[in-house]
Amino acid sequence: MNEIKIGYARVSTIEQDLSAQREALRRLGVDEDHIFVDHGMTGANRARPGLREALAAVRSGDTLVVTKLDRLARSLRDARDIADELTAKGVALSMGGSTYDPTDPIGKLLFNVLGMVAEFEADLIRMRTKEGMAIARAKGKLKGKQPKLTRTQRAHLYELLDGGAYTQTEIAELFGVSRATIYRETRRRAATPHP
Repeated sequence: MNEIKIGYARVSTIEQDLSAQREALRRLGVDEDHIFVDHGMTGANRARPGLREALAAVRSGDTLVVTKLDRLARSLRDARDIADELTAKGVALSMGGSTYDPTDPIGKLLFNVLGMVAEFEADLIRMRTKEGMAIARAKGKLKGKQPKLTRTQRAHLYELLDGGAYTQTEIAELFGVSRATIYRETRRRAATPHP
């Protein structure tokens, strides 16, 4: 029975493109019809349909191919779980052209070290993001979602609602916002105590 190379590619957001990973997998010997993908899914999310299909497709003697470890797993626990599943099936893992046999002690060690590095890298990204947001917040550049209507528009909205001459749909059209915005404003007004 011939060894089959099963490829897996993943990007975290819908806006990102999988073309580079697909091309790299083809260069690593994976047929296009053996490439499984997850689009818009983070590596921390283990419930990835493309990964589930790729792991289901590999058989004993096959090789699961990824361009980099962080495409496969972003935590040590996830990397270990995947390694255990590959080991149980007798499947090798190829990352960027280097093949690791999870049944071999050295391959297992390297896989665990790479898993720790991937988790460390993910932790660093989270830490930098939090620090960047804290700095932006301190400088007043990160204020959260801004209201759709200004204070003056809101006062005018309330006058129109109280007048009863227009429906919420008509008022939404007049202000260029959705009916949901008008509904939120009426709920906000009802929740705000009046003198």
